[in-house]
Amino acid sequence: MKLYFLSLASGSSGNCYYLGTDGYGILIDAGIGIRTIKKVLKESRIDFDNIMALLITHDHADHIKTAGLLGEKYSIPVYATRAVHEAMTHNRYVEERLSEASRRIVEKETPFGIRDFDITAFEVPHDSADNVGYYIRFGSRAFTFATDVGHITETVSRYMCMANHLIIEANYDEEMLRSGTYPQFLKDRVSSPTGHLSNREAAEFLATHYHPGLKDVWLCHLSRDNNHPELAHKTVNIRLFSEGIRVGKDVNLTTLKRSTPSDLYVFDS
Repeated sequence: MKLYFLSLASGSSGNCYYLGTDGYGILIDAGIGIRTIKKVLKESRIDFDNIMALLITHDHADHIKTAGLLGEKYSIPVYATRAVHEAMTHNRYVEERLSEASRRIVEKETPFGIRDFDITAFEVPHDSADNVGYYIRFGSRAFTFATDVGHITETVSRYMCMANHLIIEANYDEEMLRSGTYPQFLKDRVSSPTGHLSNREAAEFLATHYHPGLKDVWLCHLSRDNNHPELAHKTVNIRLFSEGIRVGKDVNLTTLKRSTPSDLYVFDS
């Protein structure tokens, strides 16, 4: 069975990812419009009607905008922690409120299944009502989604180290943030232990925790104002090379685009 991964959008203005097979799939976050979701999936020859579930990481607008619409209009179950579901009911950015019938409660580090996906949510530090990453196994493949990571805890590290395919935040370049136009309180928020992960922090983790089972790394959730895709890629590439890890040979490294889809990645399960 083939397994497909696609980033529909990955940035401060909206996030949405797809993981699926020829017959069914799931979305991780829905911070972009429904028309865009349908359009991108159609262009990649993915049937929107085959979406079985939506997994939500946390309750910030760029991750939940379309969650209510997917749950209510399209009857797609929405999985999130109890705290995130509660926060979404009061969030003005959610286009439609979720009914109880559409909600599925996720407990951290308690595995659950959606068809052939074995999924575990894990705690991720961020300044939201609650925040999780997702570790998803399918056959011999293991994906870890870790976005909006204030800092890498032992728990976050453990689940990222279990991945063959890792989607990891590289939100900002430290110098760009320091010298940029953000007010000081916002600079402090971004760089805090409950803010975001920098290029340098992502690079350091990857360089010191690389293992031969890690095949793909996608850098996600890049800031529009405080990062550049080429800079994020270069920062990680140079740090990996310093440890003798060769991008393109030992591991694939890709920077996901902020507002346009990635290539469609295809794997044998």
